[in-house]
Amino acid sequence: MKLDKSETFKYFKKSDRLSLKWDSYFLVYDKIFKKYKNKKIKFVEIGVANGGSLFIWRKFFGKKAKIIGIDANPYSKKLSKYGFKIYTGNQSDPNFWKKFFKKEGKVDVVLDDGGHKNLQQISTVHYTLPYIKDGGMIVVEDMATSYLKKEFYNPSKFSFISFCNKIIEFINYRSGLIKKKMNFYSKKIYSIEFFDSIAVLNVDASKCFKSSSITNNVNDPSLNEMRNSFHFQKTRKVIKDKLPFLKDSKFYNKLERKMFYRNRLLNFKENLIIKKILRNIN
Repeated sequence: MKLDKSETFKYFKKSDRLSLKWDSYFLVYDKIFKKYKNKKIKFVEIGVANGGSLFIWRKFFGKKAKIIGIDANPYSKKLSKYGFKIYTGNQSDPNFWKKFFKKEGKVDVVLDDGGHKNLQQISTVHYTLPYIKDGGMIVVEDMATSYLKKEFYNPSKFSFISFCNKIIEFINYRSGLIKKKMNFYSKKIYSIEFFDSIAVLNVDASKCFKSSSITNNVNDPSLNEMRNSFHFQKTRKVIKDKLPFLKDSKFYNKLERKMFYRNRLLNFKENLIIKKILRNIN
């Protein structure tokens, strides 16, 4: 894979401290973090070990950025002498996060490269989300643990990827088509992006609102529901040719909608086709 143009990869290769990353991550870093370069931001990384990645972030983001590290190992405290703010604590502990944000206030980015267990990843999102600034993000790495049986006991309904599916559901609570009340997640998380083993939760409460259907009031006679029309072309033709008087009947319009657009048998047939498509994926 060509990584010679990746800026984060360049700093990774030049670092004199050990840092372990998957090679696919660097293109993602370049893409999602570019907007923060040379900005006055607070960047928090969970799981810093000997600080290899902290130096990468310092070089990438520039001098205006405050780089903060969190680790379960007290050894990481030694990195403070290089100008990093280092906290020791348990990322699954809500009390740790309360104390952390009481000292640091709101932050722009949280990058979770911690223990990768279900509870750790989910707790990080849940307890840091209230303190992410609009335009900020939560990035969770090594999401592939959601599929690993040994050590992580996945796949399961408690995995981080299952949690992400709930977040997708919450985001869609904002749709005017869905009669669901918006919760804290749907009010804060504008979008979620997925890459190879990385999830990016884009936070912006100002863009999170219940959507409404609107029109520009242009009268278009061609507008008609056609989603199921291919299944009933012959039936439509017979009705049109033999029973034209039904065209303007309210009863027929209701019946037509039930026959052509809310047909359970048709839905069952299409589900069988979908199963076949899924079976053929390799």
